[in-house]
Amino acid sequence: MRPERGGPTEACPKHMVHGPCGGVGTDGSCELGDRRCSFVDVPVVPRHPLAGPAGPAGTPRPTDLRDLLRQGRVVVADLPAAALDAGSLTAVGNLLRSTVHAVLAGDSPRSRVQFPPAYRAALVRAAGLRAWTGLTCRDRNRVALEGELAALAHLGVDAVHCVTGDHPALGSRADAAAVFDLDSTQLAELAVGAGLLTSVGESPTAPPTAHRAARLVEKLGTGAEVCFVNHCGGAGPVRVFVEHVHDLGAHPWFLPCVPVVVDVASAALLASFPGLVLPPGHLDRILGARDPREAGIASAVELSEALLAVPGVAGVNLSGGSAPGQELPFAEALAEIGRRLGVDA
Repeated sequence: MRPERGGPTEACPKHMVHGPCGGVGTDGSCELGDRRCSFVDVPVVPRHPLAGPAGPAGTPRPTDLRDLLRQGRVVVADLPAAALDAGSLTAVGNLLRSTVHAVLAGDSPRSRVQFPPAYRAALVRAAGLRAWTGLTCRDRNRVALEGELAALAHLGVDAVHCVTGDHPALGSRADAAAVFDLDSTQLAELAVGAGLLTSVGESPTAPPTAHRAARLVEKLGTGAEVCFVNHCGGAGPVRVFVEHVHDLGAHPWFLPCVPVVVDVASAALLASFPGLVLPPGHLDRILGARDPREAGIASAVELSEALLAVPGVAGVNLSGGSAPGQELPFAEALAEIGRRLGVDA
C-alpha cells in the first residue's frame, strides 16, 4: 500500500513521502515551476520502514566496490552511451574500461524510452565494467521496482543508485504518466533488503539547505552506504556538508559530482540538471578557452583532486553527457580524466 498521503505529500507532484527532491529552485519553487515546493517549510519526515518481500532483512552481497571505497580515490563516470543502442554502450564501455572504477548507468536524461536497468547493467558488465545501476521511481510502481531489484541481485550487479527521478513534464515524453509509487528513500530500503550495495543522492545547496544533512541521515537509516553529492559549487560546500552529516553521527562514503564540460553541447546538458550549482565562472572559463576540450578535462581533474582531499570523500562521480552522436568523444574525455587521476581499474 502507498503510505497515507496528506500535507506535503499530497501537494507534491511526485507524491514524495521523504521530500524534498534535489530539483528545488533557489527560491524554494518546485522543479515544475508552477508552485512552491511543499516540503521546504516542514521538518524532515522520519522514515517508516516498508513491509514486503524485499524488506530490510537482506544479506549484503559481496562486491569489491566496498574494498575500493575503503581505499578511497574511487572514480565513477556517468555512462554517456545512446539509449536503446547496445552497440553504443559496448563502444563506450571499451573506451572506459580500465580508466574508471565503475560507470553510473542511470536513465538517460535525453530519452524516456530506454533499456530496463537490469538489462543495461548486464550490457555494462559484459563490456568489462563495474555497473553502478541507477534506478528511478518515475516510471515504475513498487512491483516493477522490486522486479528490477530481484534481477539486479541475481545478476550480481556491483551497486544500485536510488533516485526519485525528475517529473515527466520536464522531459521528452511529457505524455507519459508519472508513477512515483515510491520515493528514493523507500526505494533504498528495498534495495538494501535485496542485499545490494546501495547509494542515495543529496543536494546540499537546494532549499531547505539547513535540513539537507538531516534528510540524508534519514536516507542512510535504510542501510544505504554511499551518498552521491549533487553539484553544489565546489569543494568548499562539499566539505561543509560532509562535516554537518558527520556531526549528526552518520559516516557514509561520499562521492561528490564533478561537472565534465568539453563543448557547448555538454555545457547545455549539464545546465539542464535540476538544482545544479557550479563553481563561479566554471562554464565561462572552459567555453572561453582556446581549447575547450583540454580546459574541461584539466578543470575536472583539478576539481576532482580538491574534492578527494576532503575528509570523508571516498571518490568522485564524473558527471555529464554529450550531444547525440558525440557519445564516443565524450567517453574519451572521461577516460582521459580517469587516467590523469591515476585510475588503475
